[in-house]
Amino acid sequence: MESEKIVNDVEAECPPDVECSIEKTLEVLDGKWTFLIIKNLFDGVKRFGELRKSLEGVSPKTLSLRLKQLENQQVITRTAYATIPPTVEYALTEKGKSLKPIIRAMKLWGAEWR
Repeated sequence: MESEKIVNDVEAECPPDVECSIEKTLEVLDGKWTFLIIKNLFDGVKRFGELRKSLEGVSPKTLSLRLKQLENQQVITRTAYATIPPTVEYALTEKGKSLKPIIRAMKLWGAEWR
C-alpha cells in the first residue's frame, strides 16, 4: 500500500538519534499564528498593521514575537525605513516562499479529509 511505503520512507529518514527534517519543518510552522502570517505574506510585502488587521484576534505582542521568530529562522525579512513614524515591512525570503507547496498540500489534505 502506498501510505505504508511513505511511512516506511519517513521512518528511514528519521533514525531515533538524528533530528528529523519533518520536525524542523514543524518548528517553523509552530505557533498559533505562524502559519497564518506566512500564508498572508504569500500575497506580498505587508506592514505590521496590515498583518494585524488580517489576523483577527492576534495581539500586537504575539504578532511581534512570531515575526521575530520567523525572522530568526530566516523565513521572513524585516525592512525598516527611516520615516516618521517609522515604516516597517515584512516579506517572505526564498526559504519562506519555498513553504508554499507544503501549505498547499496541507490545504488539499484538509479539504479532502474534513
